Amino acid sequence: MHRTLGPGLLESSYHDCLCRELTIRKVEHRSQVALPLEYKGIQIGKGYVIDLLIEDSLIVELKSVEKLLPIHTAQLMTYMRLRGVTAGLLMNFNVDILPRGIKRVLL
Repeated sequence: MHRTLGPGLLESSYHDCLCRELTIRKVEHRSQVALPLEYKGIQIGKGYVIDLLIEDSLIVELKSVEKLLPIHTAQLMTYMRLRGVTAGLLMNFNVDILPRGIKRVLL
């Protein structure tokens, strides 16, 4: 997908294309999964949204930014803790070669 599209598109474009690839390959996934935030017994706001949840065991956070920052990793780790998932991928599509934009995160 990244070889075909290249860098420079909006995150939403990569998201839609990645979902299509997962569907074609018959990989169980859910897109834009609501992640409510609860604090001391009450729900705070609308919570957050996980970009992709793969087979209920891997969170994929998509980015299309100049470079990944520590806050991006912190965001993914927070989503992982709130969802009770121990593995995550941070994918930045704004790179020349996609493997340079992928960061694996484990809790």
